[in-house]
Amino acid sequence: MRSGGCPGSGRALRLDPFALPACFAASDAAADERVRHVELHRERVVVRRSLRGMRMALSMPVSAFSGISLKLEQGAVAVTLEHDDPTLALPLFVSDQPDDATAEWRVWANVLGLPLLVDDDGALREPFARLGALRVERVRPRRRRRMALSKRRPSILMRRRAARLGTATPVHRGEREIIARN
Repeated sequence: MRSGGCPGSGRALRLDPFALPACFAASDAAADERVRHVELHRERVVVRRSLRGMRMALSMPVSAFSGISLKLEQGAVAVTLEHDDPTLALPLFVSDQPDDATAEWRVWANVLGLPLLVDDDGALREPFARLGALRVERVRPRRRRRMALSKRRPSILMRRRAARLGTATPVHRGEREIIARN
C-alpha cells in the first residue's frame, strides 16, 4: 500500500481528508491483481488498474461522484465515495466505531464538497432536505434572551405591531398636497 493508506489490519482503513492528495490501494474484483491504485485529489480522482492484461487509468472530476455515503458492512461502518457506477465506489474510512465513522462522513463531505448519503435498504438517499447546495431545515424561532445587546434595547419594540390599513383609514385622492415650504 502506498502513502495515504492505513497500514495494519485489513479491516480498518482511514484516509486523512486534510492530507490530500492521497494514494492508496483498494480491492477490485474485476481487476487482474484484484487491486486498483487510487489517487485522490480535491478536484479529481485517478483510478489505475489492469484488466485482462490491459493497463488503464480513469481520471474523473470529484463532481462526477454522487456523494459520500455511510454504510454498515459486515459489522463495520464504512464511509465511501459513491459513483453512479457501483464498481467505481471508493472506500475512504472503515471502522468498528460508529461515532468515528459519523465524524469522518461529515468531514469528507465538507472537504470534497459533496452531499451526504445514507444507505436505505440498498438505495442511497440524502438524510437532509436540500435546495441546490443549501440544506433546508424547519424554521426556528428567534431567541431573544441573553443577548449581548438585550439590556440596551427597549422591550416595547418587541410588542409593537405593524399598522393595518382598514376601511376606516381615509384615503384622499385627487387632492393637492400641503407642503410647508420656506
